[in-house]
Amino acid sequence: MTVVIAGGGLAGAAAATALARAGRDVTLIEREAAATDKICGEFLSTEAQNYLAALGLDLAALNGHEITHLRLIRGKRAVTAALPFRGLGLSRKSLDEALLRHAAAAGATIRRGHAIRAADGTALQVDGIGEIAAPTLFLATGKHDLRGLKRVFAPPPLVGFKMYFTLSAAQTAELAHRVELIIFPGGYAGLQLVEDGKANLCLLIGRDAFAAAGATWPALLGRLCTQSPHLARRLADATQLLAAPLTIARVPYGYIQRPDTADSVYRLGDQAGVIQSFTGDGMSIALHSAALAVRTHLAGGTAAGFQAELAGHISGQIRRAGALYGFLETPLTQSALFNAARLFPPALALAARFTRVPPGVLAAR
Repeated sequence: MTVVIAGGGLAGAAAATALARAGRDVTLIEREAAATDKICGEFLSTEAQNYLAALGLDLAALNGHEITHLRLIRGKRAVTAALPFRGLGLSRKSLDEALLRHAAAAGATIRRGHAIRAADGTALQVDGIGEIAAPTLFLATGKHDLRGLKRVFAPPPLVGFKMYFTLSAAQTAELAHRVELIIFPGGYAGLQLVEDGKANLCLLIGRDAFAAAGATWPALLGRLCTQSPHLARRLADATQLLAAPLTIARVPYGYIQRPDTADSVYRLGDQAGVIQSFTGDGMSIALHSAALAVRTHLAGGTAAGFQAELAGHISGQIRRAGALYGFLETPLTQSALFNAARLFPPALALAARFTRVPPGVLAAR
């Protein structure tokens, strides 16, 4: 029986690889015909790297940027702490494409350039193909819902942006091996290097704060550089590498898919749970969900059983990340959070552990 995977991002491609390597017939449908950039902080934790290595993907060949420290910035002040693991900065465009090729080499059928219009749990309506029977469906469409299988959740009023920059040589050297979390009134931004020396700036801001900043990317970036001398210094003489920023709204941060015994769909990645971006754990959760879904399916389990187990693995991390985000929402609590980190820098590393899927959770079962 063929397993159909809707979505060729990280979770979908990882699941396709694992199923194909296990000898299963698997077809993956991906709407993009070619590699594309995606809104993502592009931080791979140790757990995420381990999942990819277990699939046989050669991460070293992708030349990601090693990240060893976290720097928290507010206004003119900064505090730095070593991470409790070695992260990797790697663009989703490179990583997703490499993983899709890897899945195809493992024997998965990859059908690209076909948008999925609707689903009913047993079949998909696909542009250019028509109806595809999907008695076993892995739903991995990321933050975008599929008609017929939409999540029921009221997303917070947030807007996300992503831009790549080439920084000056001096600023690139200062940013090397660091992920910087910059907090500002109404939101936060993450800045880090990925492969080829590019800097990824991802930021999240409240809709009202975005409107107050001028409701355009140039106006927003100008406002943020005024509020953050650190960011202004980083971006001095920088070159934007995309014609326009990637944007997204209505991201369902805090969402956790609950099991439904009547639901036969395996929901992976952001379709299963959405954690705040500042944690850097979104890709790890996506890969964890793929590994667990494959293990459950191969063992003859059910989608509801998988969803219940996954929710048990990730609910605590998602809730704790939501609580931490609460401290970033107002200047007063931002200040309290920053002062606590300044007085006790190891708290930054503790926060990083606080929001991660526990290492080896699959191996322990």
